[in-house]
Amino acid sequence: MSAPDEFLERIAAVLASAGVAAGARICCALSGGVDSVVLFEALRRLQPRFAYRLSAAHVHHGLSPNADAWAAACVARCARAGVPVQVFRVAVEQDHPDGLEAAARAARHAALDTVACDWLAFGHHQDDQAETVLFRLLRGSGVRGAAAMRAASPPLRGRPGRLRPLLELRRADIEGWARCQGLDWVEDESNAALHHTRNAIRHRLLPAAEALFPAAVPALARAAARFAEADDLLGELAALDARACGGPPLSRQAFLALGAARQANLLRWLLQRAGAQAPSARRLAEALRQLGALPAARALDLSLGAWALRAYRDRVWLEPSAEPVVEALVWRGEPALPWAGGCVRFEAACGEGLSAARLAAATRRELAPRTPGMSLRLAPQRPRRELRKLCQEVGIPAWLRARLPVLWVDGEPAWVGGIGIAAEFAAVPGEPGVLPRWSVGENGTGGAEPAG
Repeated sequence: MSAPDEFLERIAAVLASAGVAAGARICCALSGGVDSVVLFEALRRLQPRFAYRLSAAHVHHGLSPNADAWAAACVARCARAGVPVQVFRVAVEQDHPDGLEAAARAARHAALDTVACDWLAFGHHQDDQAETVLFRLLRGSGVRGAAAMRAASPPLRGRPGRLRPLLELRRADIEGWARCQGLDWVEDESNAALHHTRNAIRHRLLPAAEALFPAAVPALARAAARFAEADDLLGELAALDARACGGPPLSRQAFLALGAARQANLLRWLLQRAGAQAPSARRLAEALRQLGALPAARALDLSLGAWALRAYRDRVWLEPSAEPVVEALVWRGEPALPWAGGCVRFEAACGEGLSAARLAAATRRELAPRTPGMSLRLAPQRPRRELRKLCQEVGIPAWLRARLPVLWVDGEPAWVGGIGIAAEFAAVPGEPGVLPRWSVGENGTGGAEPAG
């Protein structure tokens, strides 16, 4: 690195490539260590050029006796620079299944994701990238995991985008620039603790690799870039497969016609887009095996952790395992109402659906859940039948019945999603009608549209 301005220009190139625009809100994750201090100073100096709004955030984990001093140093630095800063105090899960490092990282990112900004900027550098690649490969990660970190990841589902402007710079270059600029920083004593896996990789494994391959760190960083390209290609393939399967939701028949690797790739991609964690390869393979082995008429509800793979009739989709909240909604003639993570649409019809005149004459129209023991008459000549038995007849699975939308008209069930319209509310031939349509799981991952 020949001069400080070249150092800043490399950081500026990352900001420009990411499309950081005037007025964008960038929050620097400021730990107080040399990497984050250099990043903060570089962003402060480049702010006039890009005209973004800069802030900082410090996460106080409470794991070190020096944690209060680190937080105070960050607050003082921001005060001198006239940059607003937030300090988050988090509780780190001590018995996290993946260890204290993972618990602290999860707590840190959960806190930072609450910052009102467009971009979160982190001080990760090329040595960090090499360590991450080794760490993930040794844990058996796939292509996406081996791609490690990207210099820029756009905002996704309300979460700020990620910027890592130092990712192509070596640790030594960053420390050299910091000394040249007369910057001060704090040292985290835990960085030398070899019982932490990443520290052991940094202080033992990487030096051994560099003894054999002097360019090991940049080579691993290049490998991460190649993995990232492969991951992008897999994402493009998944998008093509999703469209070919009619999704969302996916056609069960079309989905099962894909090869096993493409099925798994498509489900991982859908989970990634939803911001969910991908399940283990073993759990995903078992879910796909069960889906393929079941008869087409059978419904399926398989847990993948916090999310579930669900199939109903010829539809396959993913959604959170936790049951969505269903609350009563007064219907005042809107074209659609949200329902249990999905939607109920009301379409104009003629001679079918609900009688528009009967609906107009009602004093109260409400979309609400079923009630215990409720019954419905689907044709004038037929008796009223319990909803439970009607669900069994049309094959609505038990896990879906609790969220069935019911349109109550003056206290009477006029329509039940997936079942149909009560005979006494049905439009006669030639009469203006309203046809309700229920779509399940309209959360970007898929859904099913039951009849009725």
